Amino acid sequence: MSEIKLIASDLDGTLLLNGAQSLREDTCDYIEKLLKQKGIIFFAASGRQYYSLRRLFEPIKEKIGFLCENGCVNYYEGKQLFKEVLNRELSLELINEVLKREKCEVMVSGAEVVYLKPKNMQFYYYMRDFIKFKVELVEDMSKINEDFMKVSIYEEGAVNEETVKYFHEKYNAKCTVVTSGNEWLDMIPKNVNKGSALKKILEYLGISPENCMAIGDSDNDIEMLKLVKYPVTVESANSEIKAYTKIITDNVENLFKKILSGDF
Repeated sequence: MSEIKLIASDLDGTLLLNGAQSLREDTCDYIEKLLKQKGIIFFAASGRQYYSLRRLFEPIKEKIGFLCENGCVNYYEGKQLFKEVLNRELSLELINEVLKREKCEVMVSGAEVVYLKPKNMQFYYYMRDFIKFKVELVEDMSKINEDFMKVSIYEEGAVNEETVKYFHEKYNAKCTVVTSGNEWLDMIPKNVNKGSALKKILEYLGISPENCMAIGDSDNDIEMLKLVKYPVTVESANSEIKAYTKIITDNVENLFKKILSGDF
């Protein structure tokens, strides 16, 4: 068995189960022990923004890496490694398309701030107070003086299948369109995903995919799972995602315990 040198884990539905918005009390301890005892680097790999991820991993935020916005912007030990930018004209077209859909809210991601023009202010409060993103209200998205990394659709409960089909069919040739959990549909630069970002991160660190583990549960984790020698899914993942690996865990912390004890 190859030595594991890096673990990249998804958050929502993977480390954060059943809608949780904070890590278990022992999660950061396990991650720190993996680094100190085994020399294993940890990357949080998520569709979430950098600010939100740093808040979640507050005790160890300077010791780990962050693959943010589904791979659009990436950090290690507090340093931005690289970012990918969504075409401005395409971004504004996507934003207008979402604003026309009655039940859909739009979120635009900068490197460390997300921009909202909510139809219902409850969406703003949800993102600010429950998800705890760094958010900024804007009246005109075209006047934002920052590169766009991602345009996202939010629909409470679940994104409508017709919405998913429409954006896939109309825009998949121009950008990557991917579901991120049940309530989100993300549009990011073409050919950018968690797998492409993780590949760049491994090259930067001089680590082979043969020495890497990835853990996920959703469509936006597939490329990451396919890249590494040790792909892992959680039991709650659907059968399509489980097909990408033979390693299934009830929760990520129990997997960390097995690695630390040498039982993996």
